[in-house]
Amino acid sequence: MTLRPLRCRRDREVSGRVGGVLRGQGVCTAAVGHLPSTIMRLSRGLLAAASGLLLAVTGCSSAGDEPAASAPSSTSSAPAEAIAQDIRWTPCDEQIDPLIAGTPGSERDLAFECGSTEVPISYEEPDGATLPLFLVRARLAGQTDRIGSLLVNPGGPGGSGADAAIGSALTLPEDVLRRFDLIGFDPRGVGLSTPVECVPAELKDRLVAAEPRPTTEEQLDETFALAQEVADGCAEEYGDALGTFNTVDTARDMDLLRQSLGDEQLTYLGYSYGTTLGSTYAELFPENVRALVLDAAVDPDTDPVTDAETSAASFEAGFDAFAANCTKLVSGCPLGDDPRRFVQDLLAQAAQAPIPSAREGETRQATPGVVLTAVQAALYDTGAWPQLAQGLAAAQQGDSQQLFSLADSYYGRLQDGTWSNLIDANLAVNCADSDPDEQVDEQRVRELAADWGQRYPLFGAGSATGLHTCSVWEAEHTPLPERDAAGAAPILVVGNTGDPVTPLTGAQDLAEELESGVLLTWEGQGHTAYPKTDCVTQAVGSYLVDLVVPQDGLTCPA
Repeated sequence: MTLRPLRCRRDREVSGRVGGVLRGQGVCTAAVGHLPSTIMRLSRGLLAAASGLLLAVTGCSSAGDEPAASAPSSTSSAPAEAIAQDIRWTPCDEQIDPLIAGTPGSERDLAFECGSTEVPISYEEPDGATLPLFLVRARLAGQTDRIGSLLVNPGGPGGSGADAAIGSALTLPEDVLRRFDLIGFDPRGVGLSTPVECVPAELKDRLVAAEPRPTTEEQLDETFALAQEVADGCAEEYGDALGTFNTVDTARDMDLLRQSLGDEQLTYLGYSYGTTLGSTYAELFPENVRALVLDAAVDPDTDPVTDAETSAASFEAGFDAFAANCTKLVSGCPLGDDPRRFVQDLLAQAAQAPIPSAREGETRQATPGVVLTAVQAALYDTGAWPQLAQGLAAAQQGDSQQLFSLADSYYGRLQDGTWSNLIDANLAVNCADSDPDEQVDEQRVRELAADWGQRYPLFGAGSATGLHTCSVWEAEHTPLPERDAAGAAPILVVGNTGDPVTPLTGAQDLAEELESGVLLTWEGQGHTAYPKTDCVTQAVGSYLVDLVVPQDGLTCPA
């Protein structure tokens, strides 16, 4: 089984201390984003601090404890009987402040609260069993002329919105924070909101270490067997409840949260997969949209095969941009004058003899899967390019420590060998969202792996085999709706010309499909744009605060 790239936001300003990583995540990125090691430790601290609050939710039950009715395939708004519940807030500065100390932005006068509420497991039974959602609220001191709440999602699926609120509080412009409470919630199945947990740590280690470019019959057989093992384990763990974790119901949850927060309309900032969640919300509740910023948009129009091939081509282009940058360094590129050849040779080296790590206590050795995961992780953000170059060079000399650091943060592995539930949630939501009529049969996947392995040498075969994952997934499907969001207020869609994860065509297509969509383009590299450049920051800020919509098609320079 080849893990698909995460669609979520990475923010190197925050990563390292509270920064993060992953697809569809977010957690992938993260001023926002799934914030790996430090924030995952933080989440556990928050869980301990808020355990009484979580357990006190009246009538809540885990989807794993009580099988839910399958999620409805209808895309109509949530039934009137689904009543928003109060959010129970408690201060959690004590847990958060020590972990963000010394991080850029931590000097801001911020107050953090943790909260919990409950939502129906099934919107077909709005008075039935519920599951708890975990939230974080950040407020900047001196807030004036408050507009309401700004809800953030980092992507994934699987990225923690609670983590995203913490990271965003450190990085978003203060002009925006002075007008909004910053709210992040862990979507159903993610983080501290009834997390999906059905892929054991040992199996996750095997998934990351597995052959990343399977093309031979034996390699493909092993890849398909891993996918089946994961699917069987999750089906056995959750049964009929597995389909509960889907984007349509998460969008319905968001509307209940909007009501619980006391906002007449939703103001939202979503990255990568978060653009899918935000546009789904706009389709279901167009009249409730105040302002939506959809940054690094996932293309709503492409079929799975086209999407997978586009992903492979985009990562290849992202690698070429990294390589060109490296070879132009005044100090010289650690990978020589042909970084692509260097990586190809390193993959061959790791296949022949996996590369050990110099980190004390580390027993793992870097296989080609670890090497290529590290490469893929660093392509999300140009700020990670120096670490990638140095890490690849060190691995050639026998030390894979920096490559493990990149790979582990990408998929949510902590130094103690435990994992977040990012992989579990990413698989569960992606497969619940998938359309059974668009599944790709095994023979076609084998043909694509052979073809794309030639045309996209680093990422083609892995992208092809990712198409197999959901075909063996045993869960109810709730396919995403078509999204024109007729009647919604203007929606701002942001895309990058050099985005290796969600190419610019995705933003262009989403802006065109949304009746009120407005496109903003950044001529930059990396995944996501806001708030990386003054032009984008000013345009997005004016839209969020004053509802001043930029000219459709505005382009911001790199």
